Amino acid sequence: MRIRHTAAALTAAALLTLTACEGTADTGSSKPDTAAEETSGQTKQDTSTTENNADAPATETSTDETEPETSEVPDVVGMNHGEAQNLLRSEGFMVNEEDASPEGRWILDNSNWKVCRQDPAPGATDAIRVAIYSVKLDESC
Repeated sequence: MRIRHTAAALTAAALLTLTACEGTADTGSSKPDTAAEETSGQTKQDTSTTENNADAPATETSTDETEPETSEVPDVVGMNHGEAQNLLRSEGFMVNEEDASPEGRWILDNSNWKVCRQDPAPGATDAIRVAIYSVKLDESC
């Protein structure tokens, strides 16, 4: 019986909290936004004026939807793993790092590793992600 009273009290408290939040969160969304209406009305008027003036010179419109500029993948083979990773990231590439040995180790302290190979090859321009394969400094590639 006590559990039921506690559950009922918690439910009531939650409902009161939600009701109180709803009352304070009123931002007047039920009212129309007159500024937006004025702006859209002005835009419609400006557009119709441009359409009616056929003798007006055509203007070029610029769009921000141009393709992102891609960088050329730098050659990081032989570099310190950490430095190679920083260089690639500064050029805007995402970096995957892998152990080049068959052991499949995790590269935790990248300062004591060197890059043996990379994919894609240096000079590629269509890459977003570059994988670097490294071994510890005292190992051979």
